[in-house]
Amino acid sequence: MRNTAKITTAVLAAGALTLGLSACGSDKDSSSSSDYSGPLIVAASPVPHAEILNFIEKNLAKKAGLDLEVKEFQDYIVPNTATEDGSVDANYFQNQPYLDDFNKKRGTHIVPVVTVHLEPLGLYSHKVKSVDALKSGATVAVPNDAVNEARALKLLASKGLITLKDGAGSEATPRDISKNPKNLKFKELEAAQTPRSLDDVDAAVINGNYAISSGLKPATDALVLEAATNNPYGNFLAVKKGNENDPRVKKLAKLLTSPEVKKFIEDKYAGSVIPSFK
Repeated sequence: MRNTAKITTAVLAAGALTLGLSACGSDKDSSSSSDYSGPLIVAASPVPHAEILNFIEKNLAKKAGLDLEVKEFQDYIVPNTATEDGSVDANYFQNQPYLDDFNKKRGTHIVPVVTVHLEPLGLYSHKVKSVDALKSGATVAVPNDAVNEARALKLLASKGLITLKDGAGSEATPRDISKNPKNLKFKELEAAQTPRSLDDVDAAVINGNYAISSGLKPATDALVLEAATNNPYGNFLAVKKGNENDPRVKKLAKLLTSPEVKKFIEDKYAGSVIPSFK
């Protein structure tokens, strides 16, 4: 009886050890090798990113052998955190200064794959028809995330509405304003909320995707629009570092910079979204 018990215990211990080693080996394998089967799941802002991806899914993906699934997000945070934790395979919504700031502050490891388009940032108003008509003390809404707020202030500075201190970079805030001849007041809001503020403020600086999704036409409705030439804010497809060679990602990158997508962007957005590739 005692011998049987010893044997049984030994067998169970060996089995547990085998299972433990197997489990450890399985975990190691899953982290060191990637599974490229199944659809490529891409997180995207609804406009224009998801619209561009949906065009690809409906018209180009099947022929290219790509199974594409698009997940829409309204904010600028979850697409990156979901890409980092593997909930999605890639994202398409952001520019390099924003990503650099996000990776630095949140410890993520997202990298760009291919730049696709630019959405010029614009100043809009329901109350005045021109920048010159903004009165002294007018309130201007700006995005409250570091990169887009700085980008908004640089846009206003480029038109002489304010002057920024020397060295004010990609994290500039209203505290970095050195001259404010119109004594403008700034209302800092989440980027997605800026279009909704137009009835409450004198003007608002709005990201291109949120302007379009709210019914604005940047090419014609903006009082001031960001210049496209030498603009560092092109939007790109991005993945977690190490996944750049996923064959599905490579297929999507090629499709995103295809002549068909270039024509789709130019026809649909009429200058409000500008292809960043030739």
